[in-house]
Order: sequence, then C-alpha cells, then structure tokens
Amino acid sequence: MSGTTLVLGGARSGKSRLAERLVRERSAGTPIYIATAQAFDAEMEERISRHKSDRGPNWITLEEPLDLPAAIAEAGQGSAAILVDCLTLWLTNILLADHSLPDAFARLESALAAARAPIVLVANEVGLSIVPDNALARRFRDEAGLLNQRVAAVSGEVYFVAAGLPLKLK
Repeated sequence: MSGTTLVLGGARSGKSRLAERLVRERSAGTPIYIATAQAFDAEMEERISRHKSDRGPNWITLEEPLDLPAAIAEAGQGSAAILVDCLTLWLTNILLADHSLPDAFARLESALAAARAPIVLVANEVGLSIVPDNALARRFRDEAGLLNQRVAAVSGEVYFVAAGLPLKLK
C-alpha cells in the first residue's frame, strides 16, 4: 500500500488537524510541513500564523508555493513524515502563474511515487457547492476535482472530514 494519504474536506472541517495527527503518528523523526500558501493580505497572514501556532515548534517548515514536486522529492527521501497543506492552494498558485497543469500534476505524481517517507496531503473538496458564475472559478473547481481524483488514485488511504469527523474512504 502506498505511503501516501489524502485528507479531503471543506473549509474549517478539521482536515488539517487530522492530517497533523496522522503525520505525528507516522513520523520517525521531526515531521516536515510543506506549506503552499502565500500571504497576499493580512487575513491570510493571520491564517498562516494560526496554523504555525497550532502545530507548535516541533515541525520543520518548508514554504513552497509553486514547485511542490521538488520539495516532496527532496524531503521525501528521509524517514520523517511529510504534511503538505494544501494541494488546493498549490493549484491556485499554479493557475495564477499560468503554469502547465498537466505537467505539474504529472510531476507531483512522480514525486509521490518516488518518496520513501510517509506523506499526508490536505486538499479542499470544492465540488460540493453551487456552480461558480465565471469561467476561471469553474476551471478551478474542475481542476481541483481532477487533482483530488489523481492523488486519491495513488494514495493508500483517503479520508473525508466533515464537522471534525473523519470518514475513511480508502
């Protein structure tokens, strides 16, 4: 079974808390947190700060908003478990930078397959709401769904979290 786990859920569902627990349980060393968020405003700075505070000081944090596959390839050769939070923000960054999504997705899958360390990836499930009213938002929703499917296919475990309650899907 793959050492990759995908944790899906909506905003404030408890997915990051579950992912952090899974990584702490699986890590043979200081766990590694790969952050994909970029702070473009004060509210996002506060969210990032809150996540860091919630995790505490016992994590190695790598900030990689665009080249997530390279960060996984480098960190994934050790025995420390890795938490990627989150795939949805990474997708946003890739879209806004106008990078090739098929290439980025393929590189991510290759990095996950080559990693020796356990990896837990967090992603938002954005397809459970209304159909967005503009083309970019619809493309984002569609690409997020496709990315989640691809990562779920290569993951040994997949969880869906709602109201703080995890449901194991795979």
